[in-house]
Amino acid sequence: MYAIVKTGGKQYQVEEGKIIKIEKLPVAEDGSVEFDKVLSVVDDNGAKFGRPYLEGAKVSGKVIEQGKNKKIIVFKYRRKKRYRKKTGHRQPYTRVLIEKIEA
Repeated sequence: MYAIVKTGGKQYQVEEGKIIKIEKLPVAEDGSVEFDKVLSVVDDNGAKFGRPYLEGAKVSGKVIEQGKNKKIIVFKYRRKKRYRKKTGHRQPYTRVLIEKIEA
């Protein structure tokens, strides 16, 4: 059984017991989180799809860690103009363990 949930402007395929890395959520570590924007659920009986979300379906999970990804380099350059700008960015994330899918 798996579900497709929407969070942080992205869609993720989740299964029970799976660890996912999503956009940062304002929840402390070892806290619980619930995703109510469930787009579809697939199980042994078949697939259910929402328009746009399934009513009564939710996915619950536990926050394992809050952190930052590796640094990416942002380099802006204009040739012949002596313009160079180098900056870095580290995107924050939340790692979540999916505990239960209710449909």
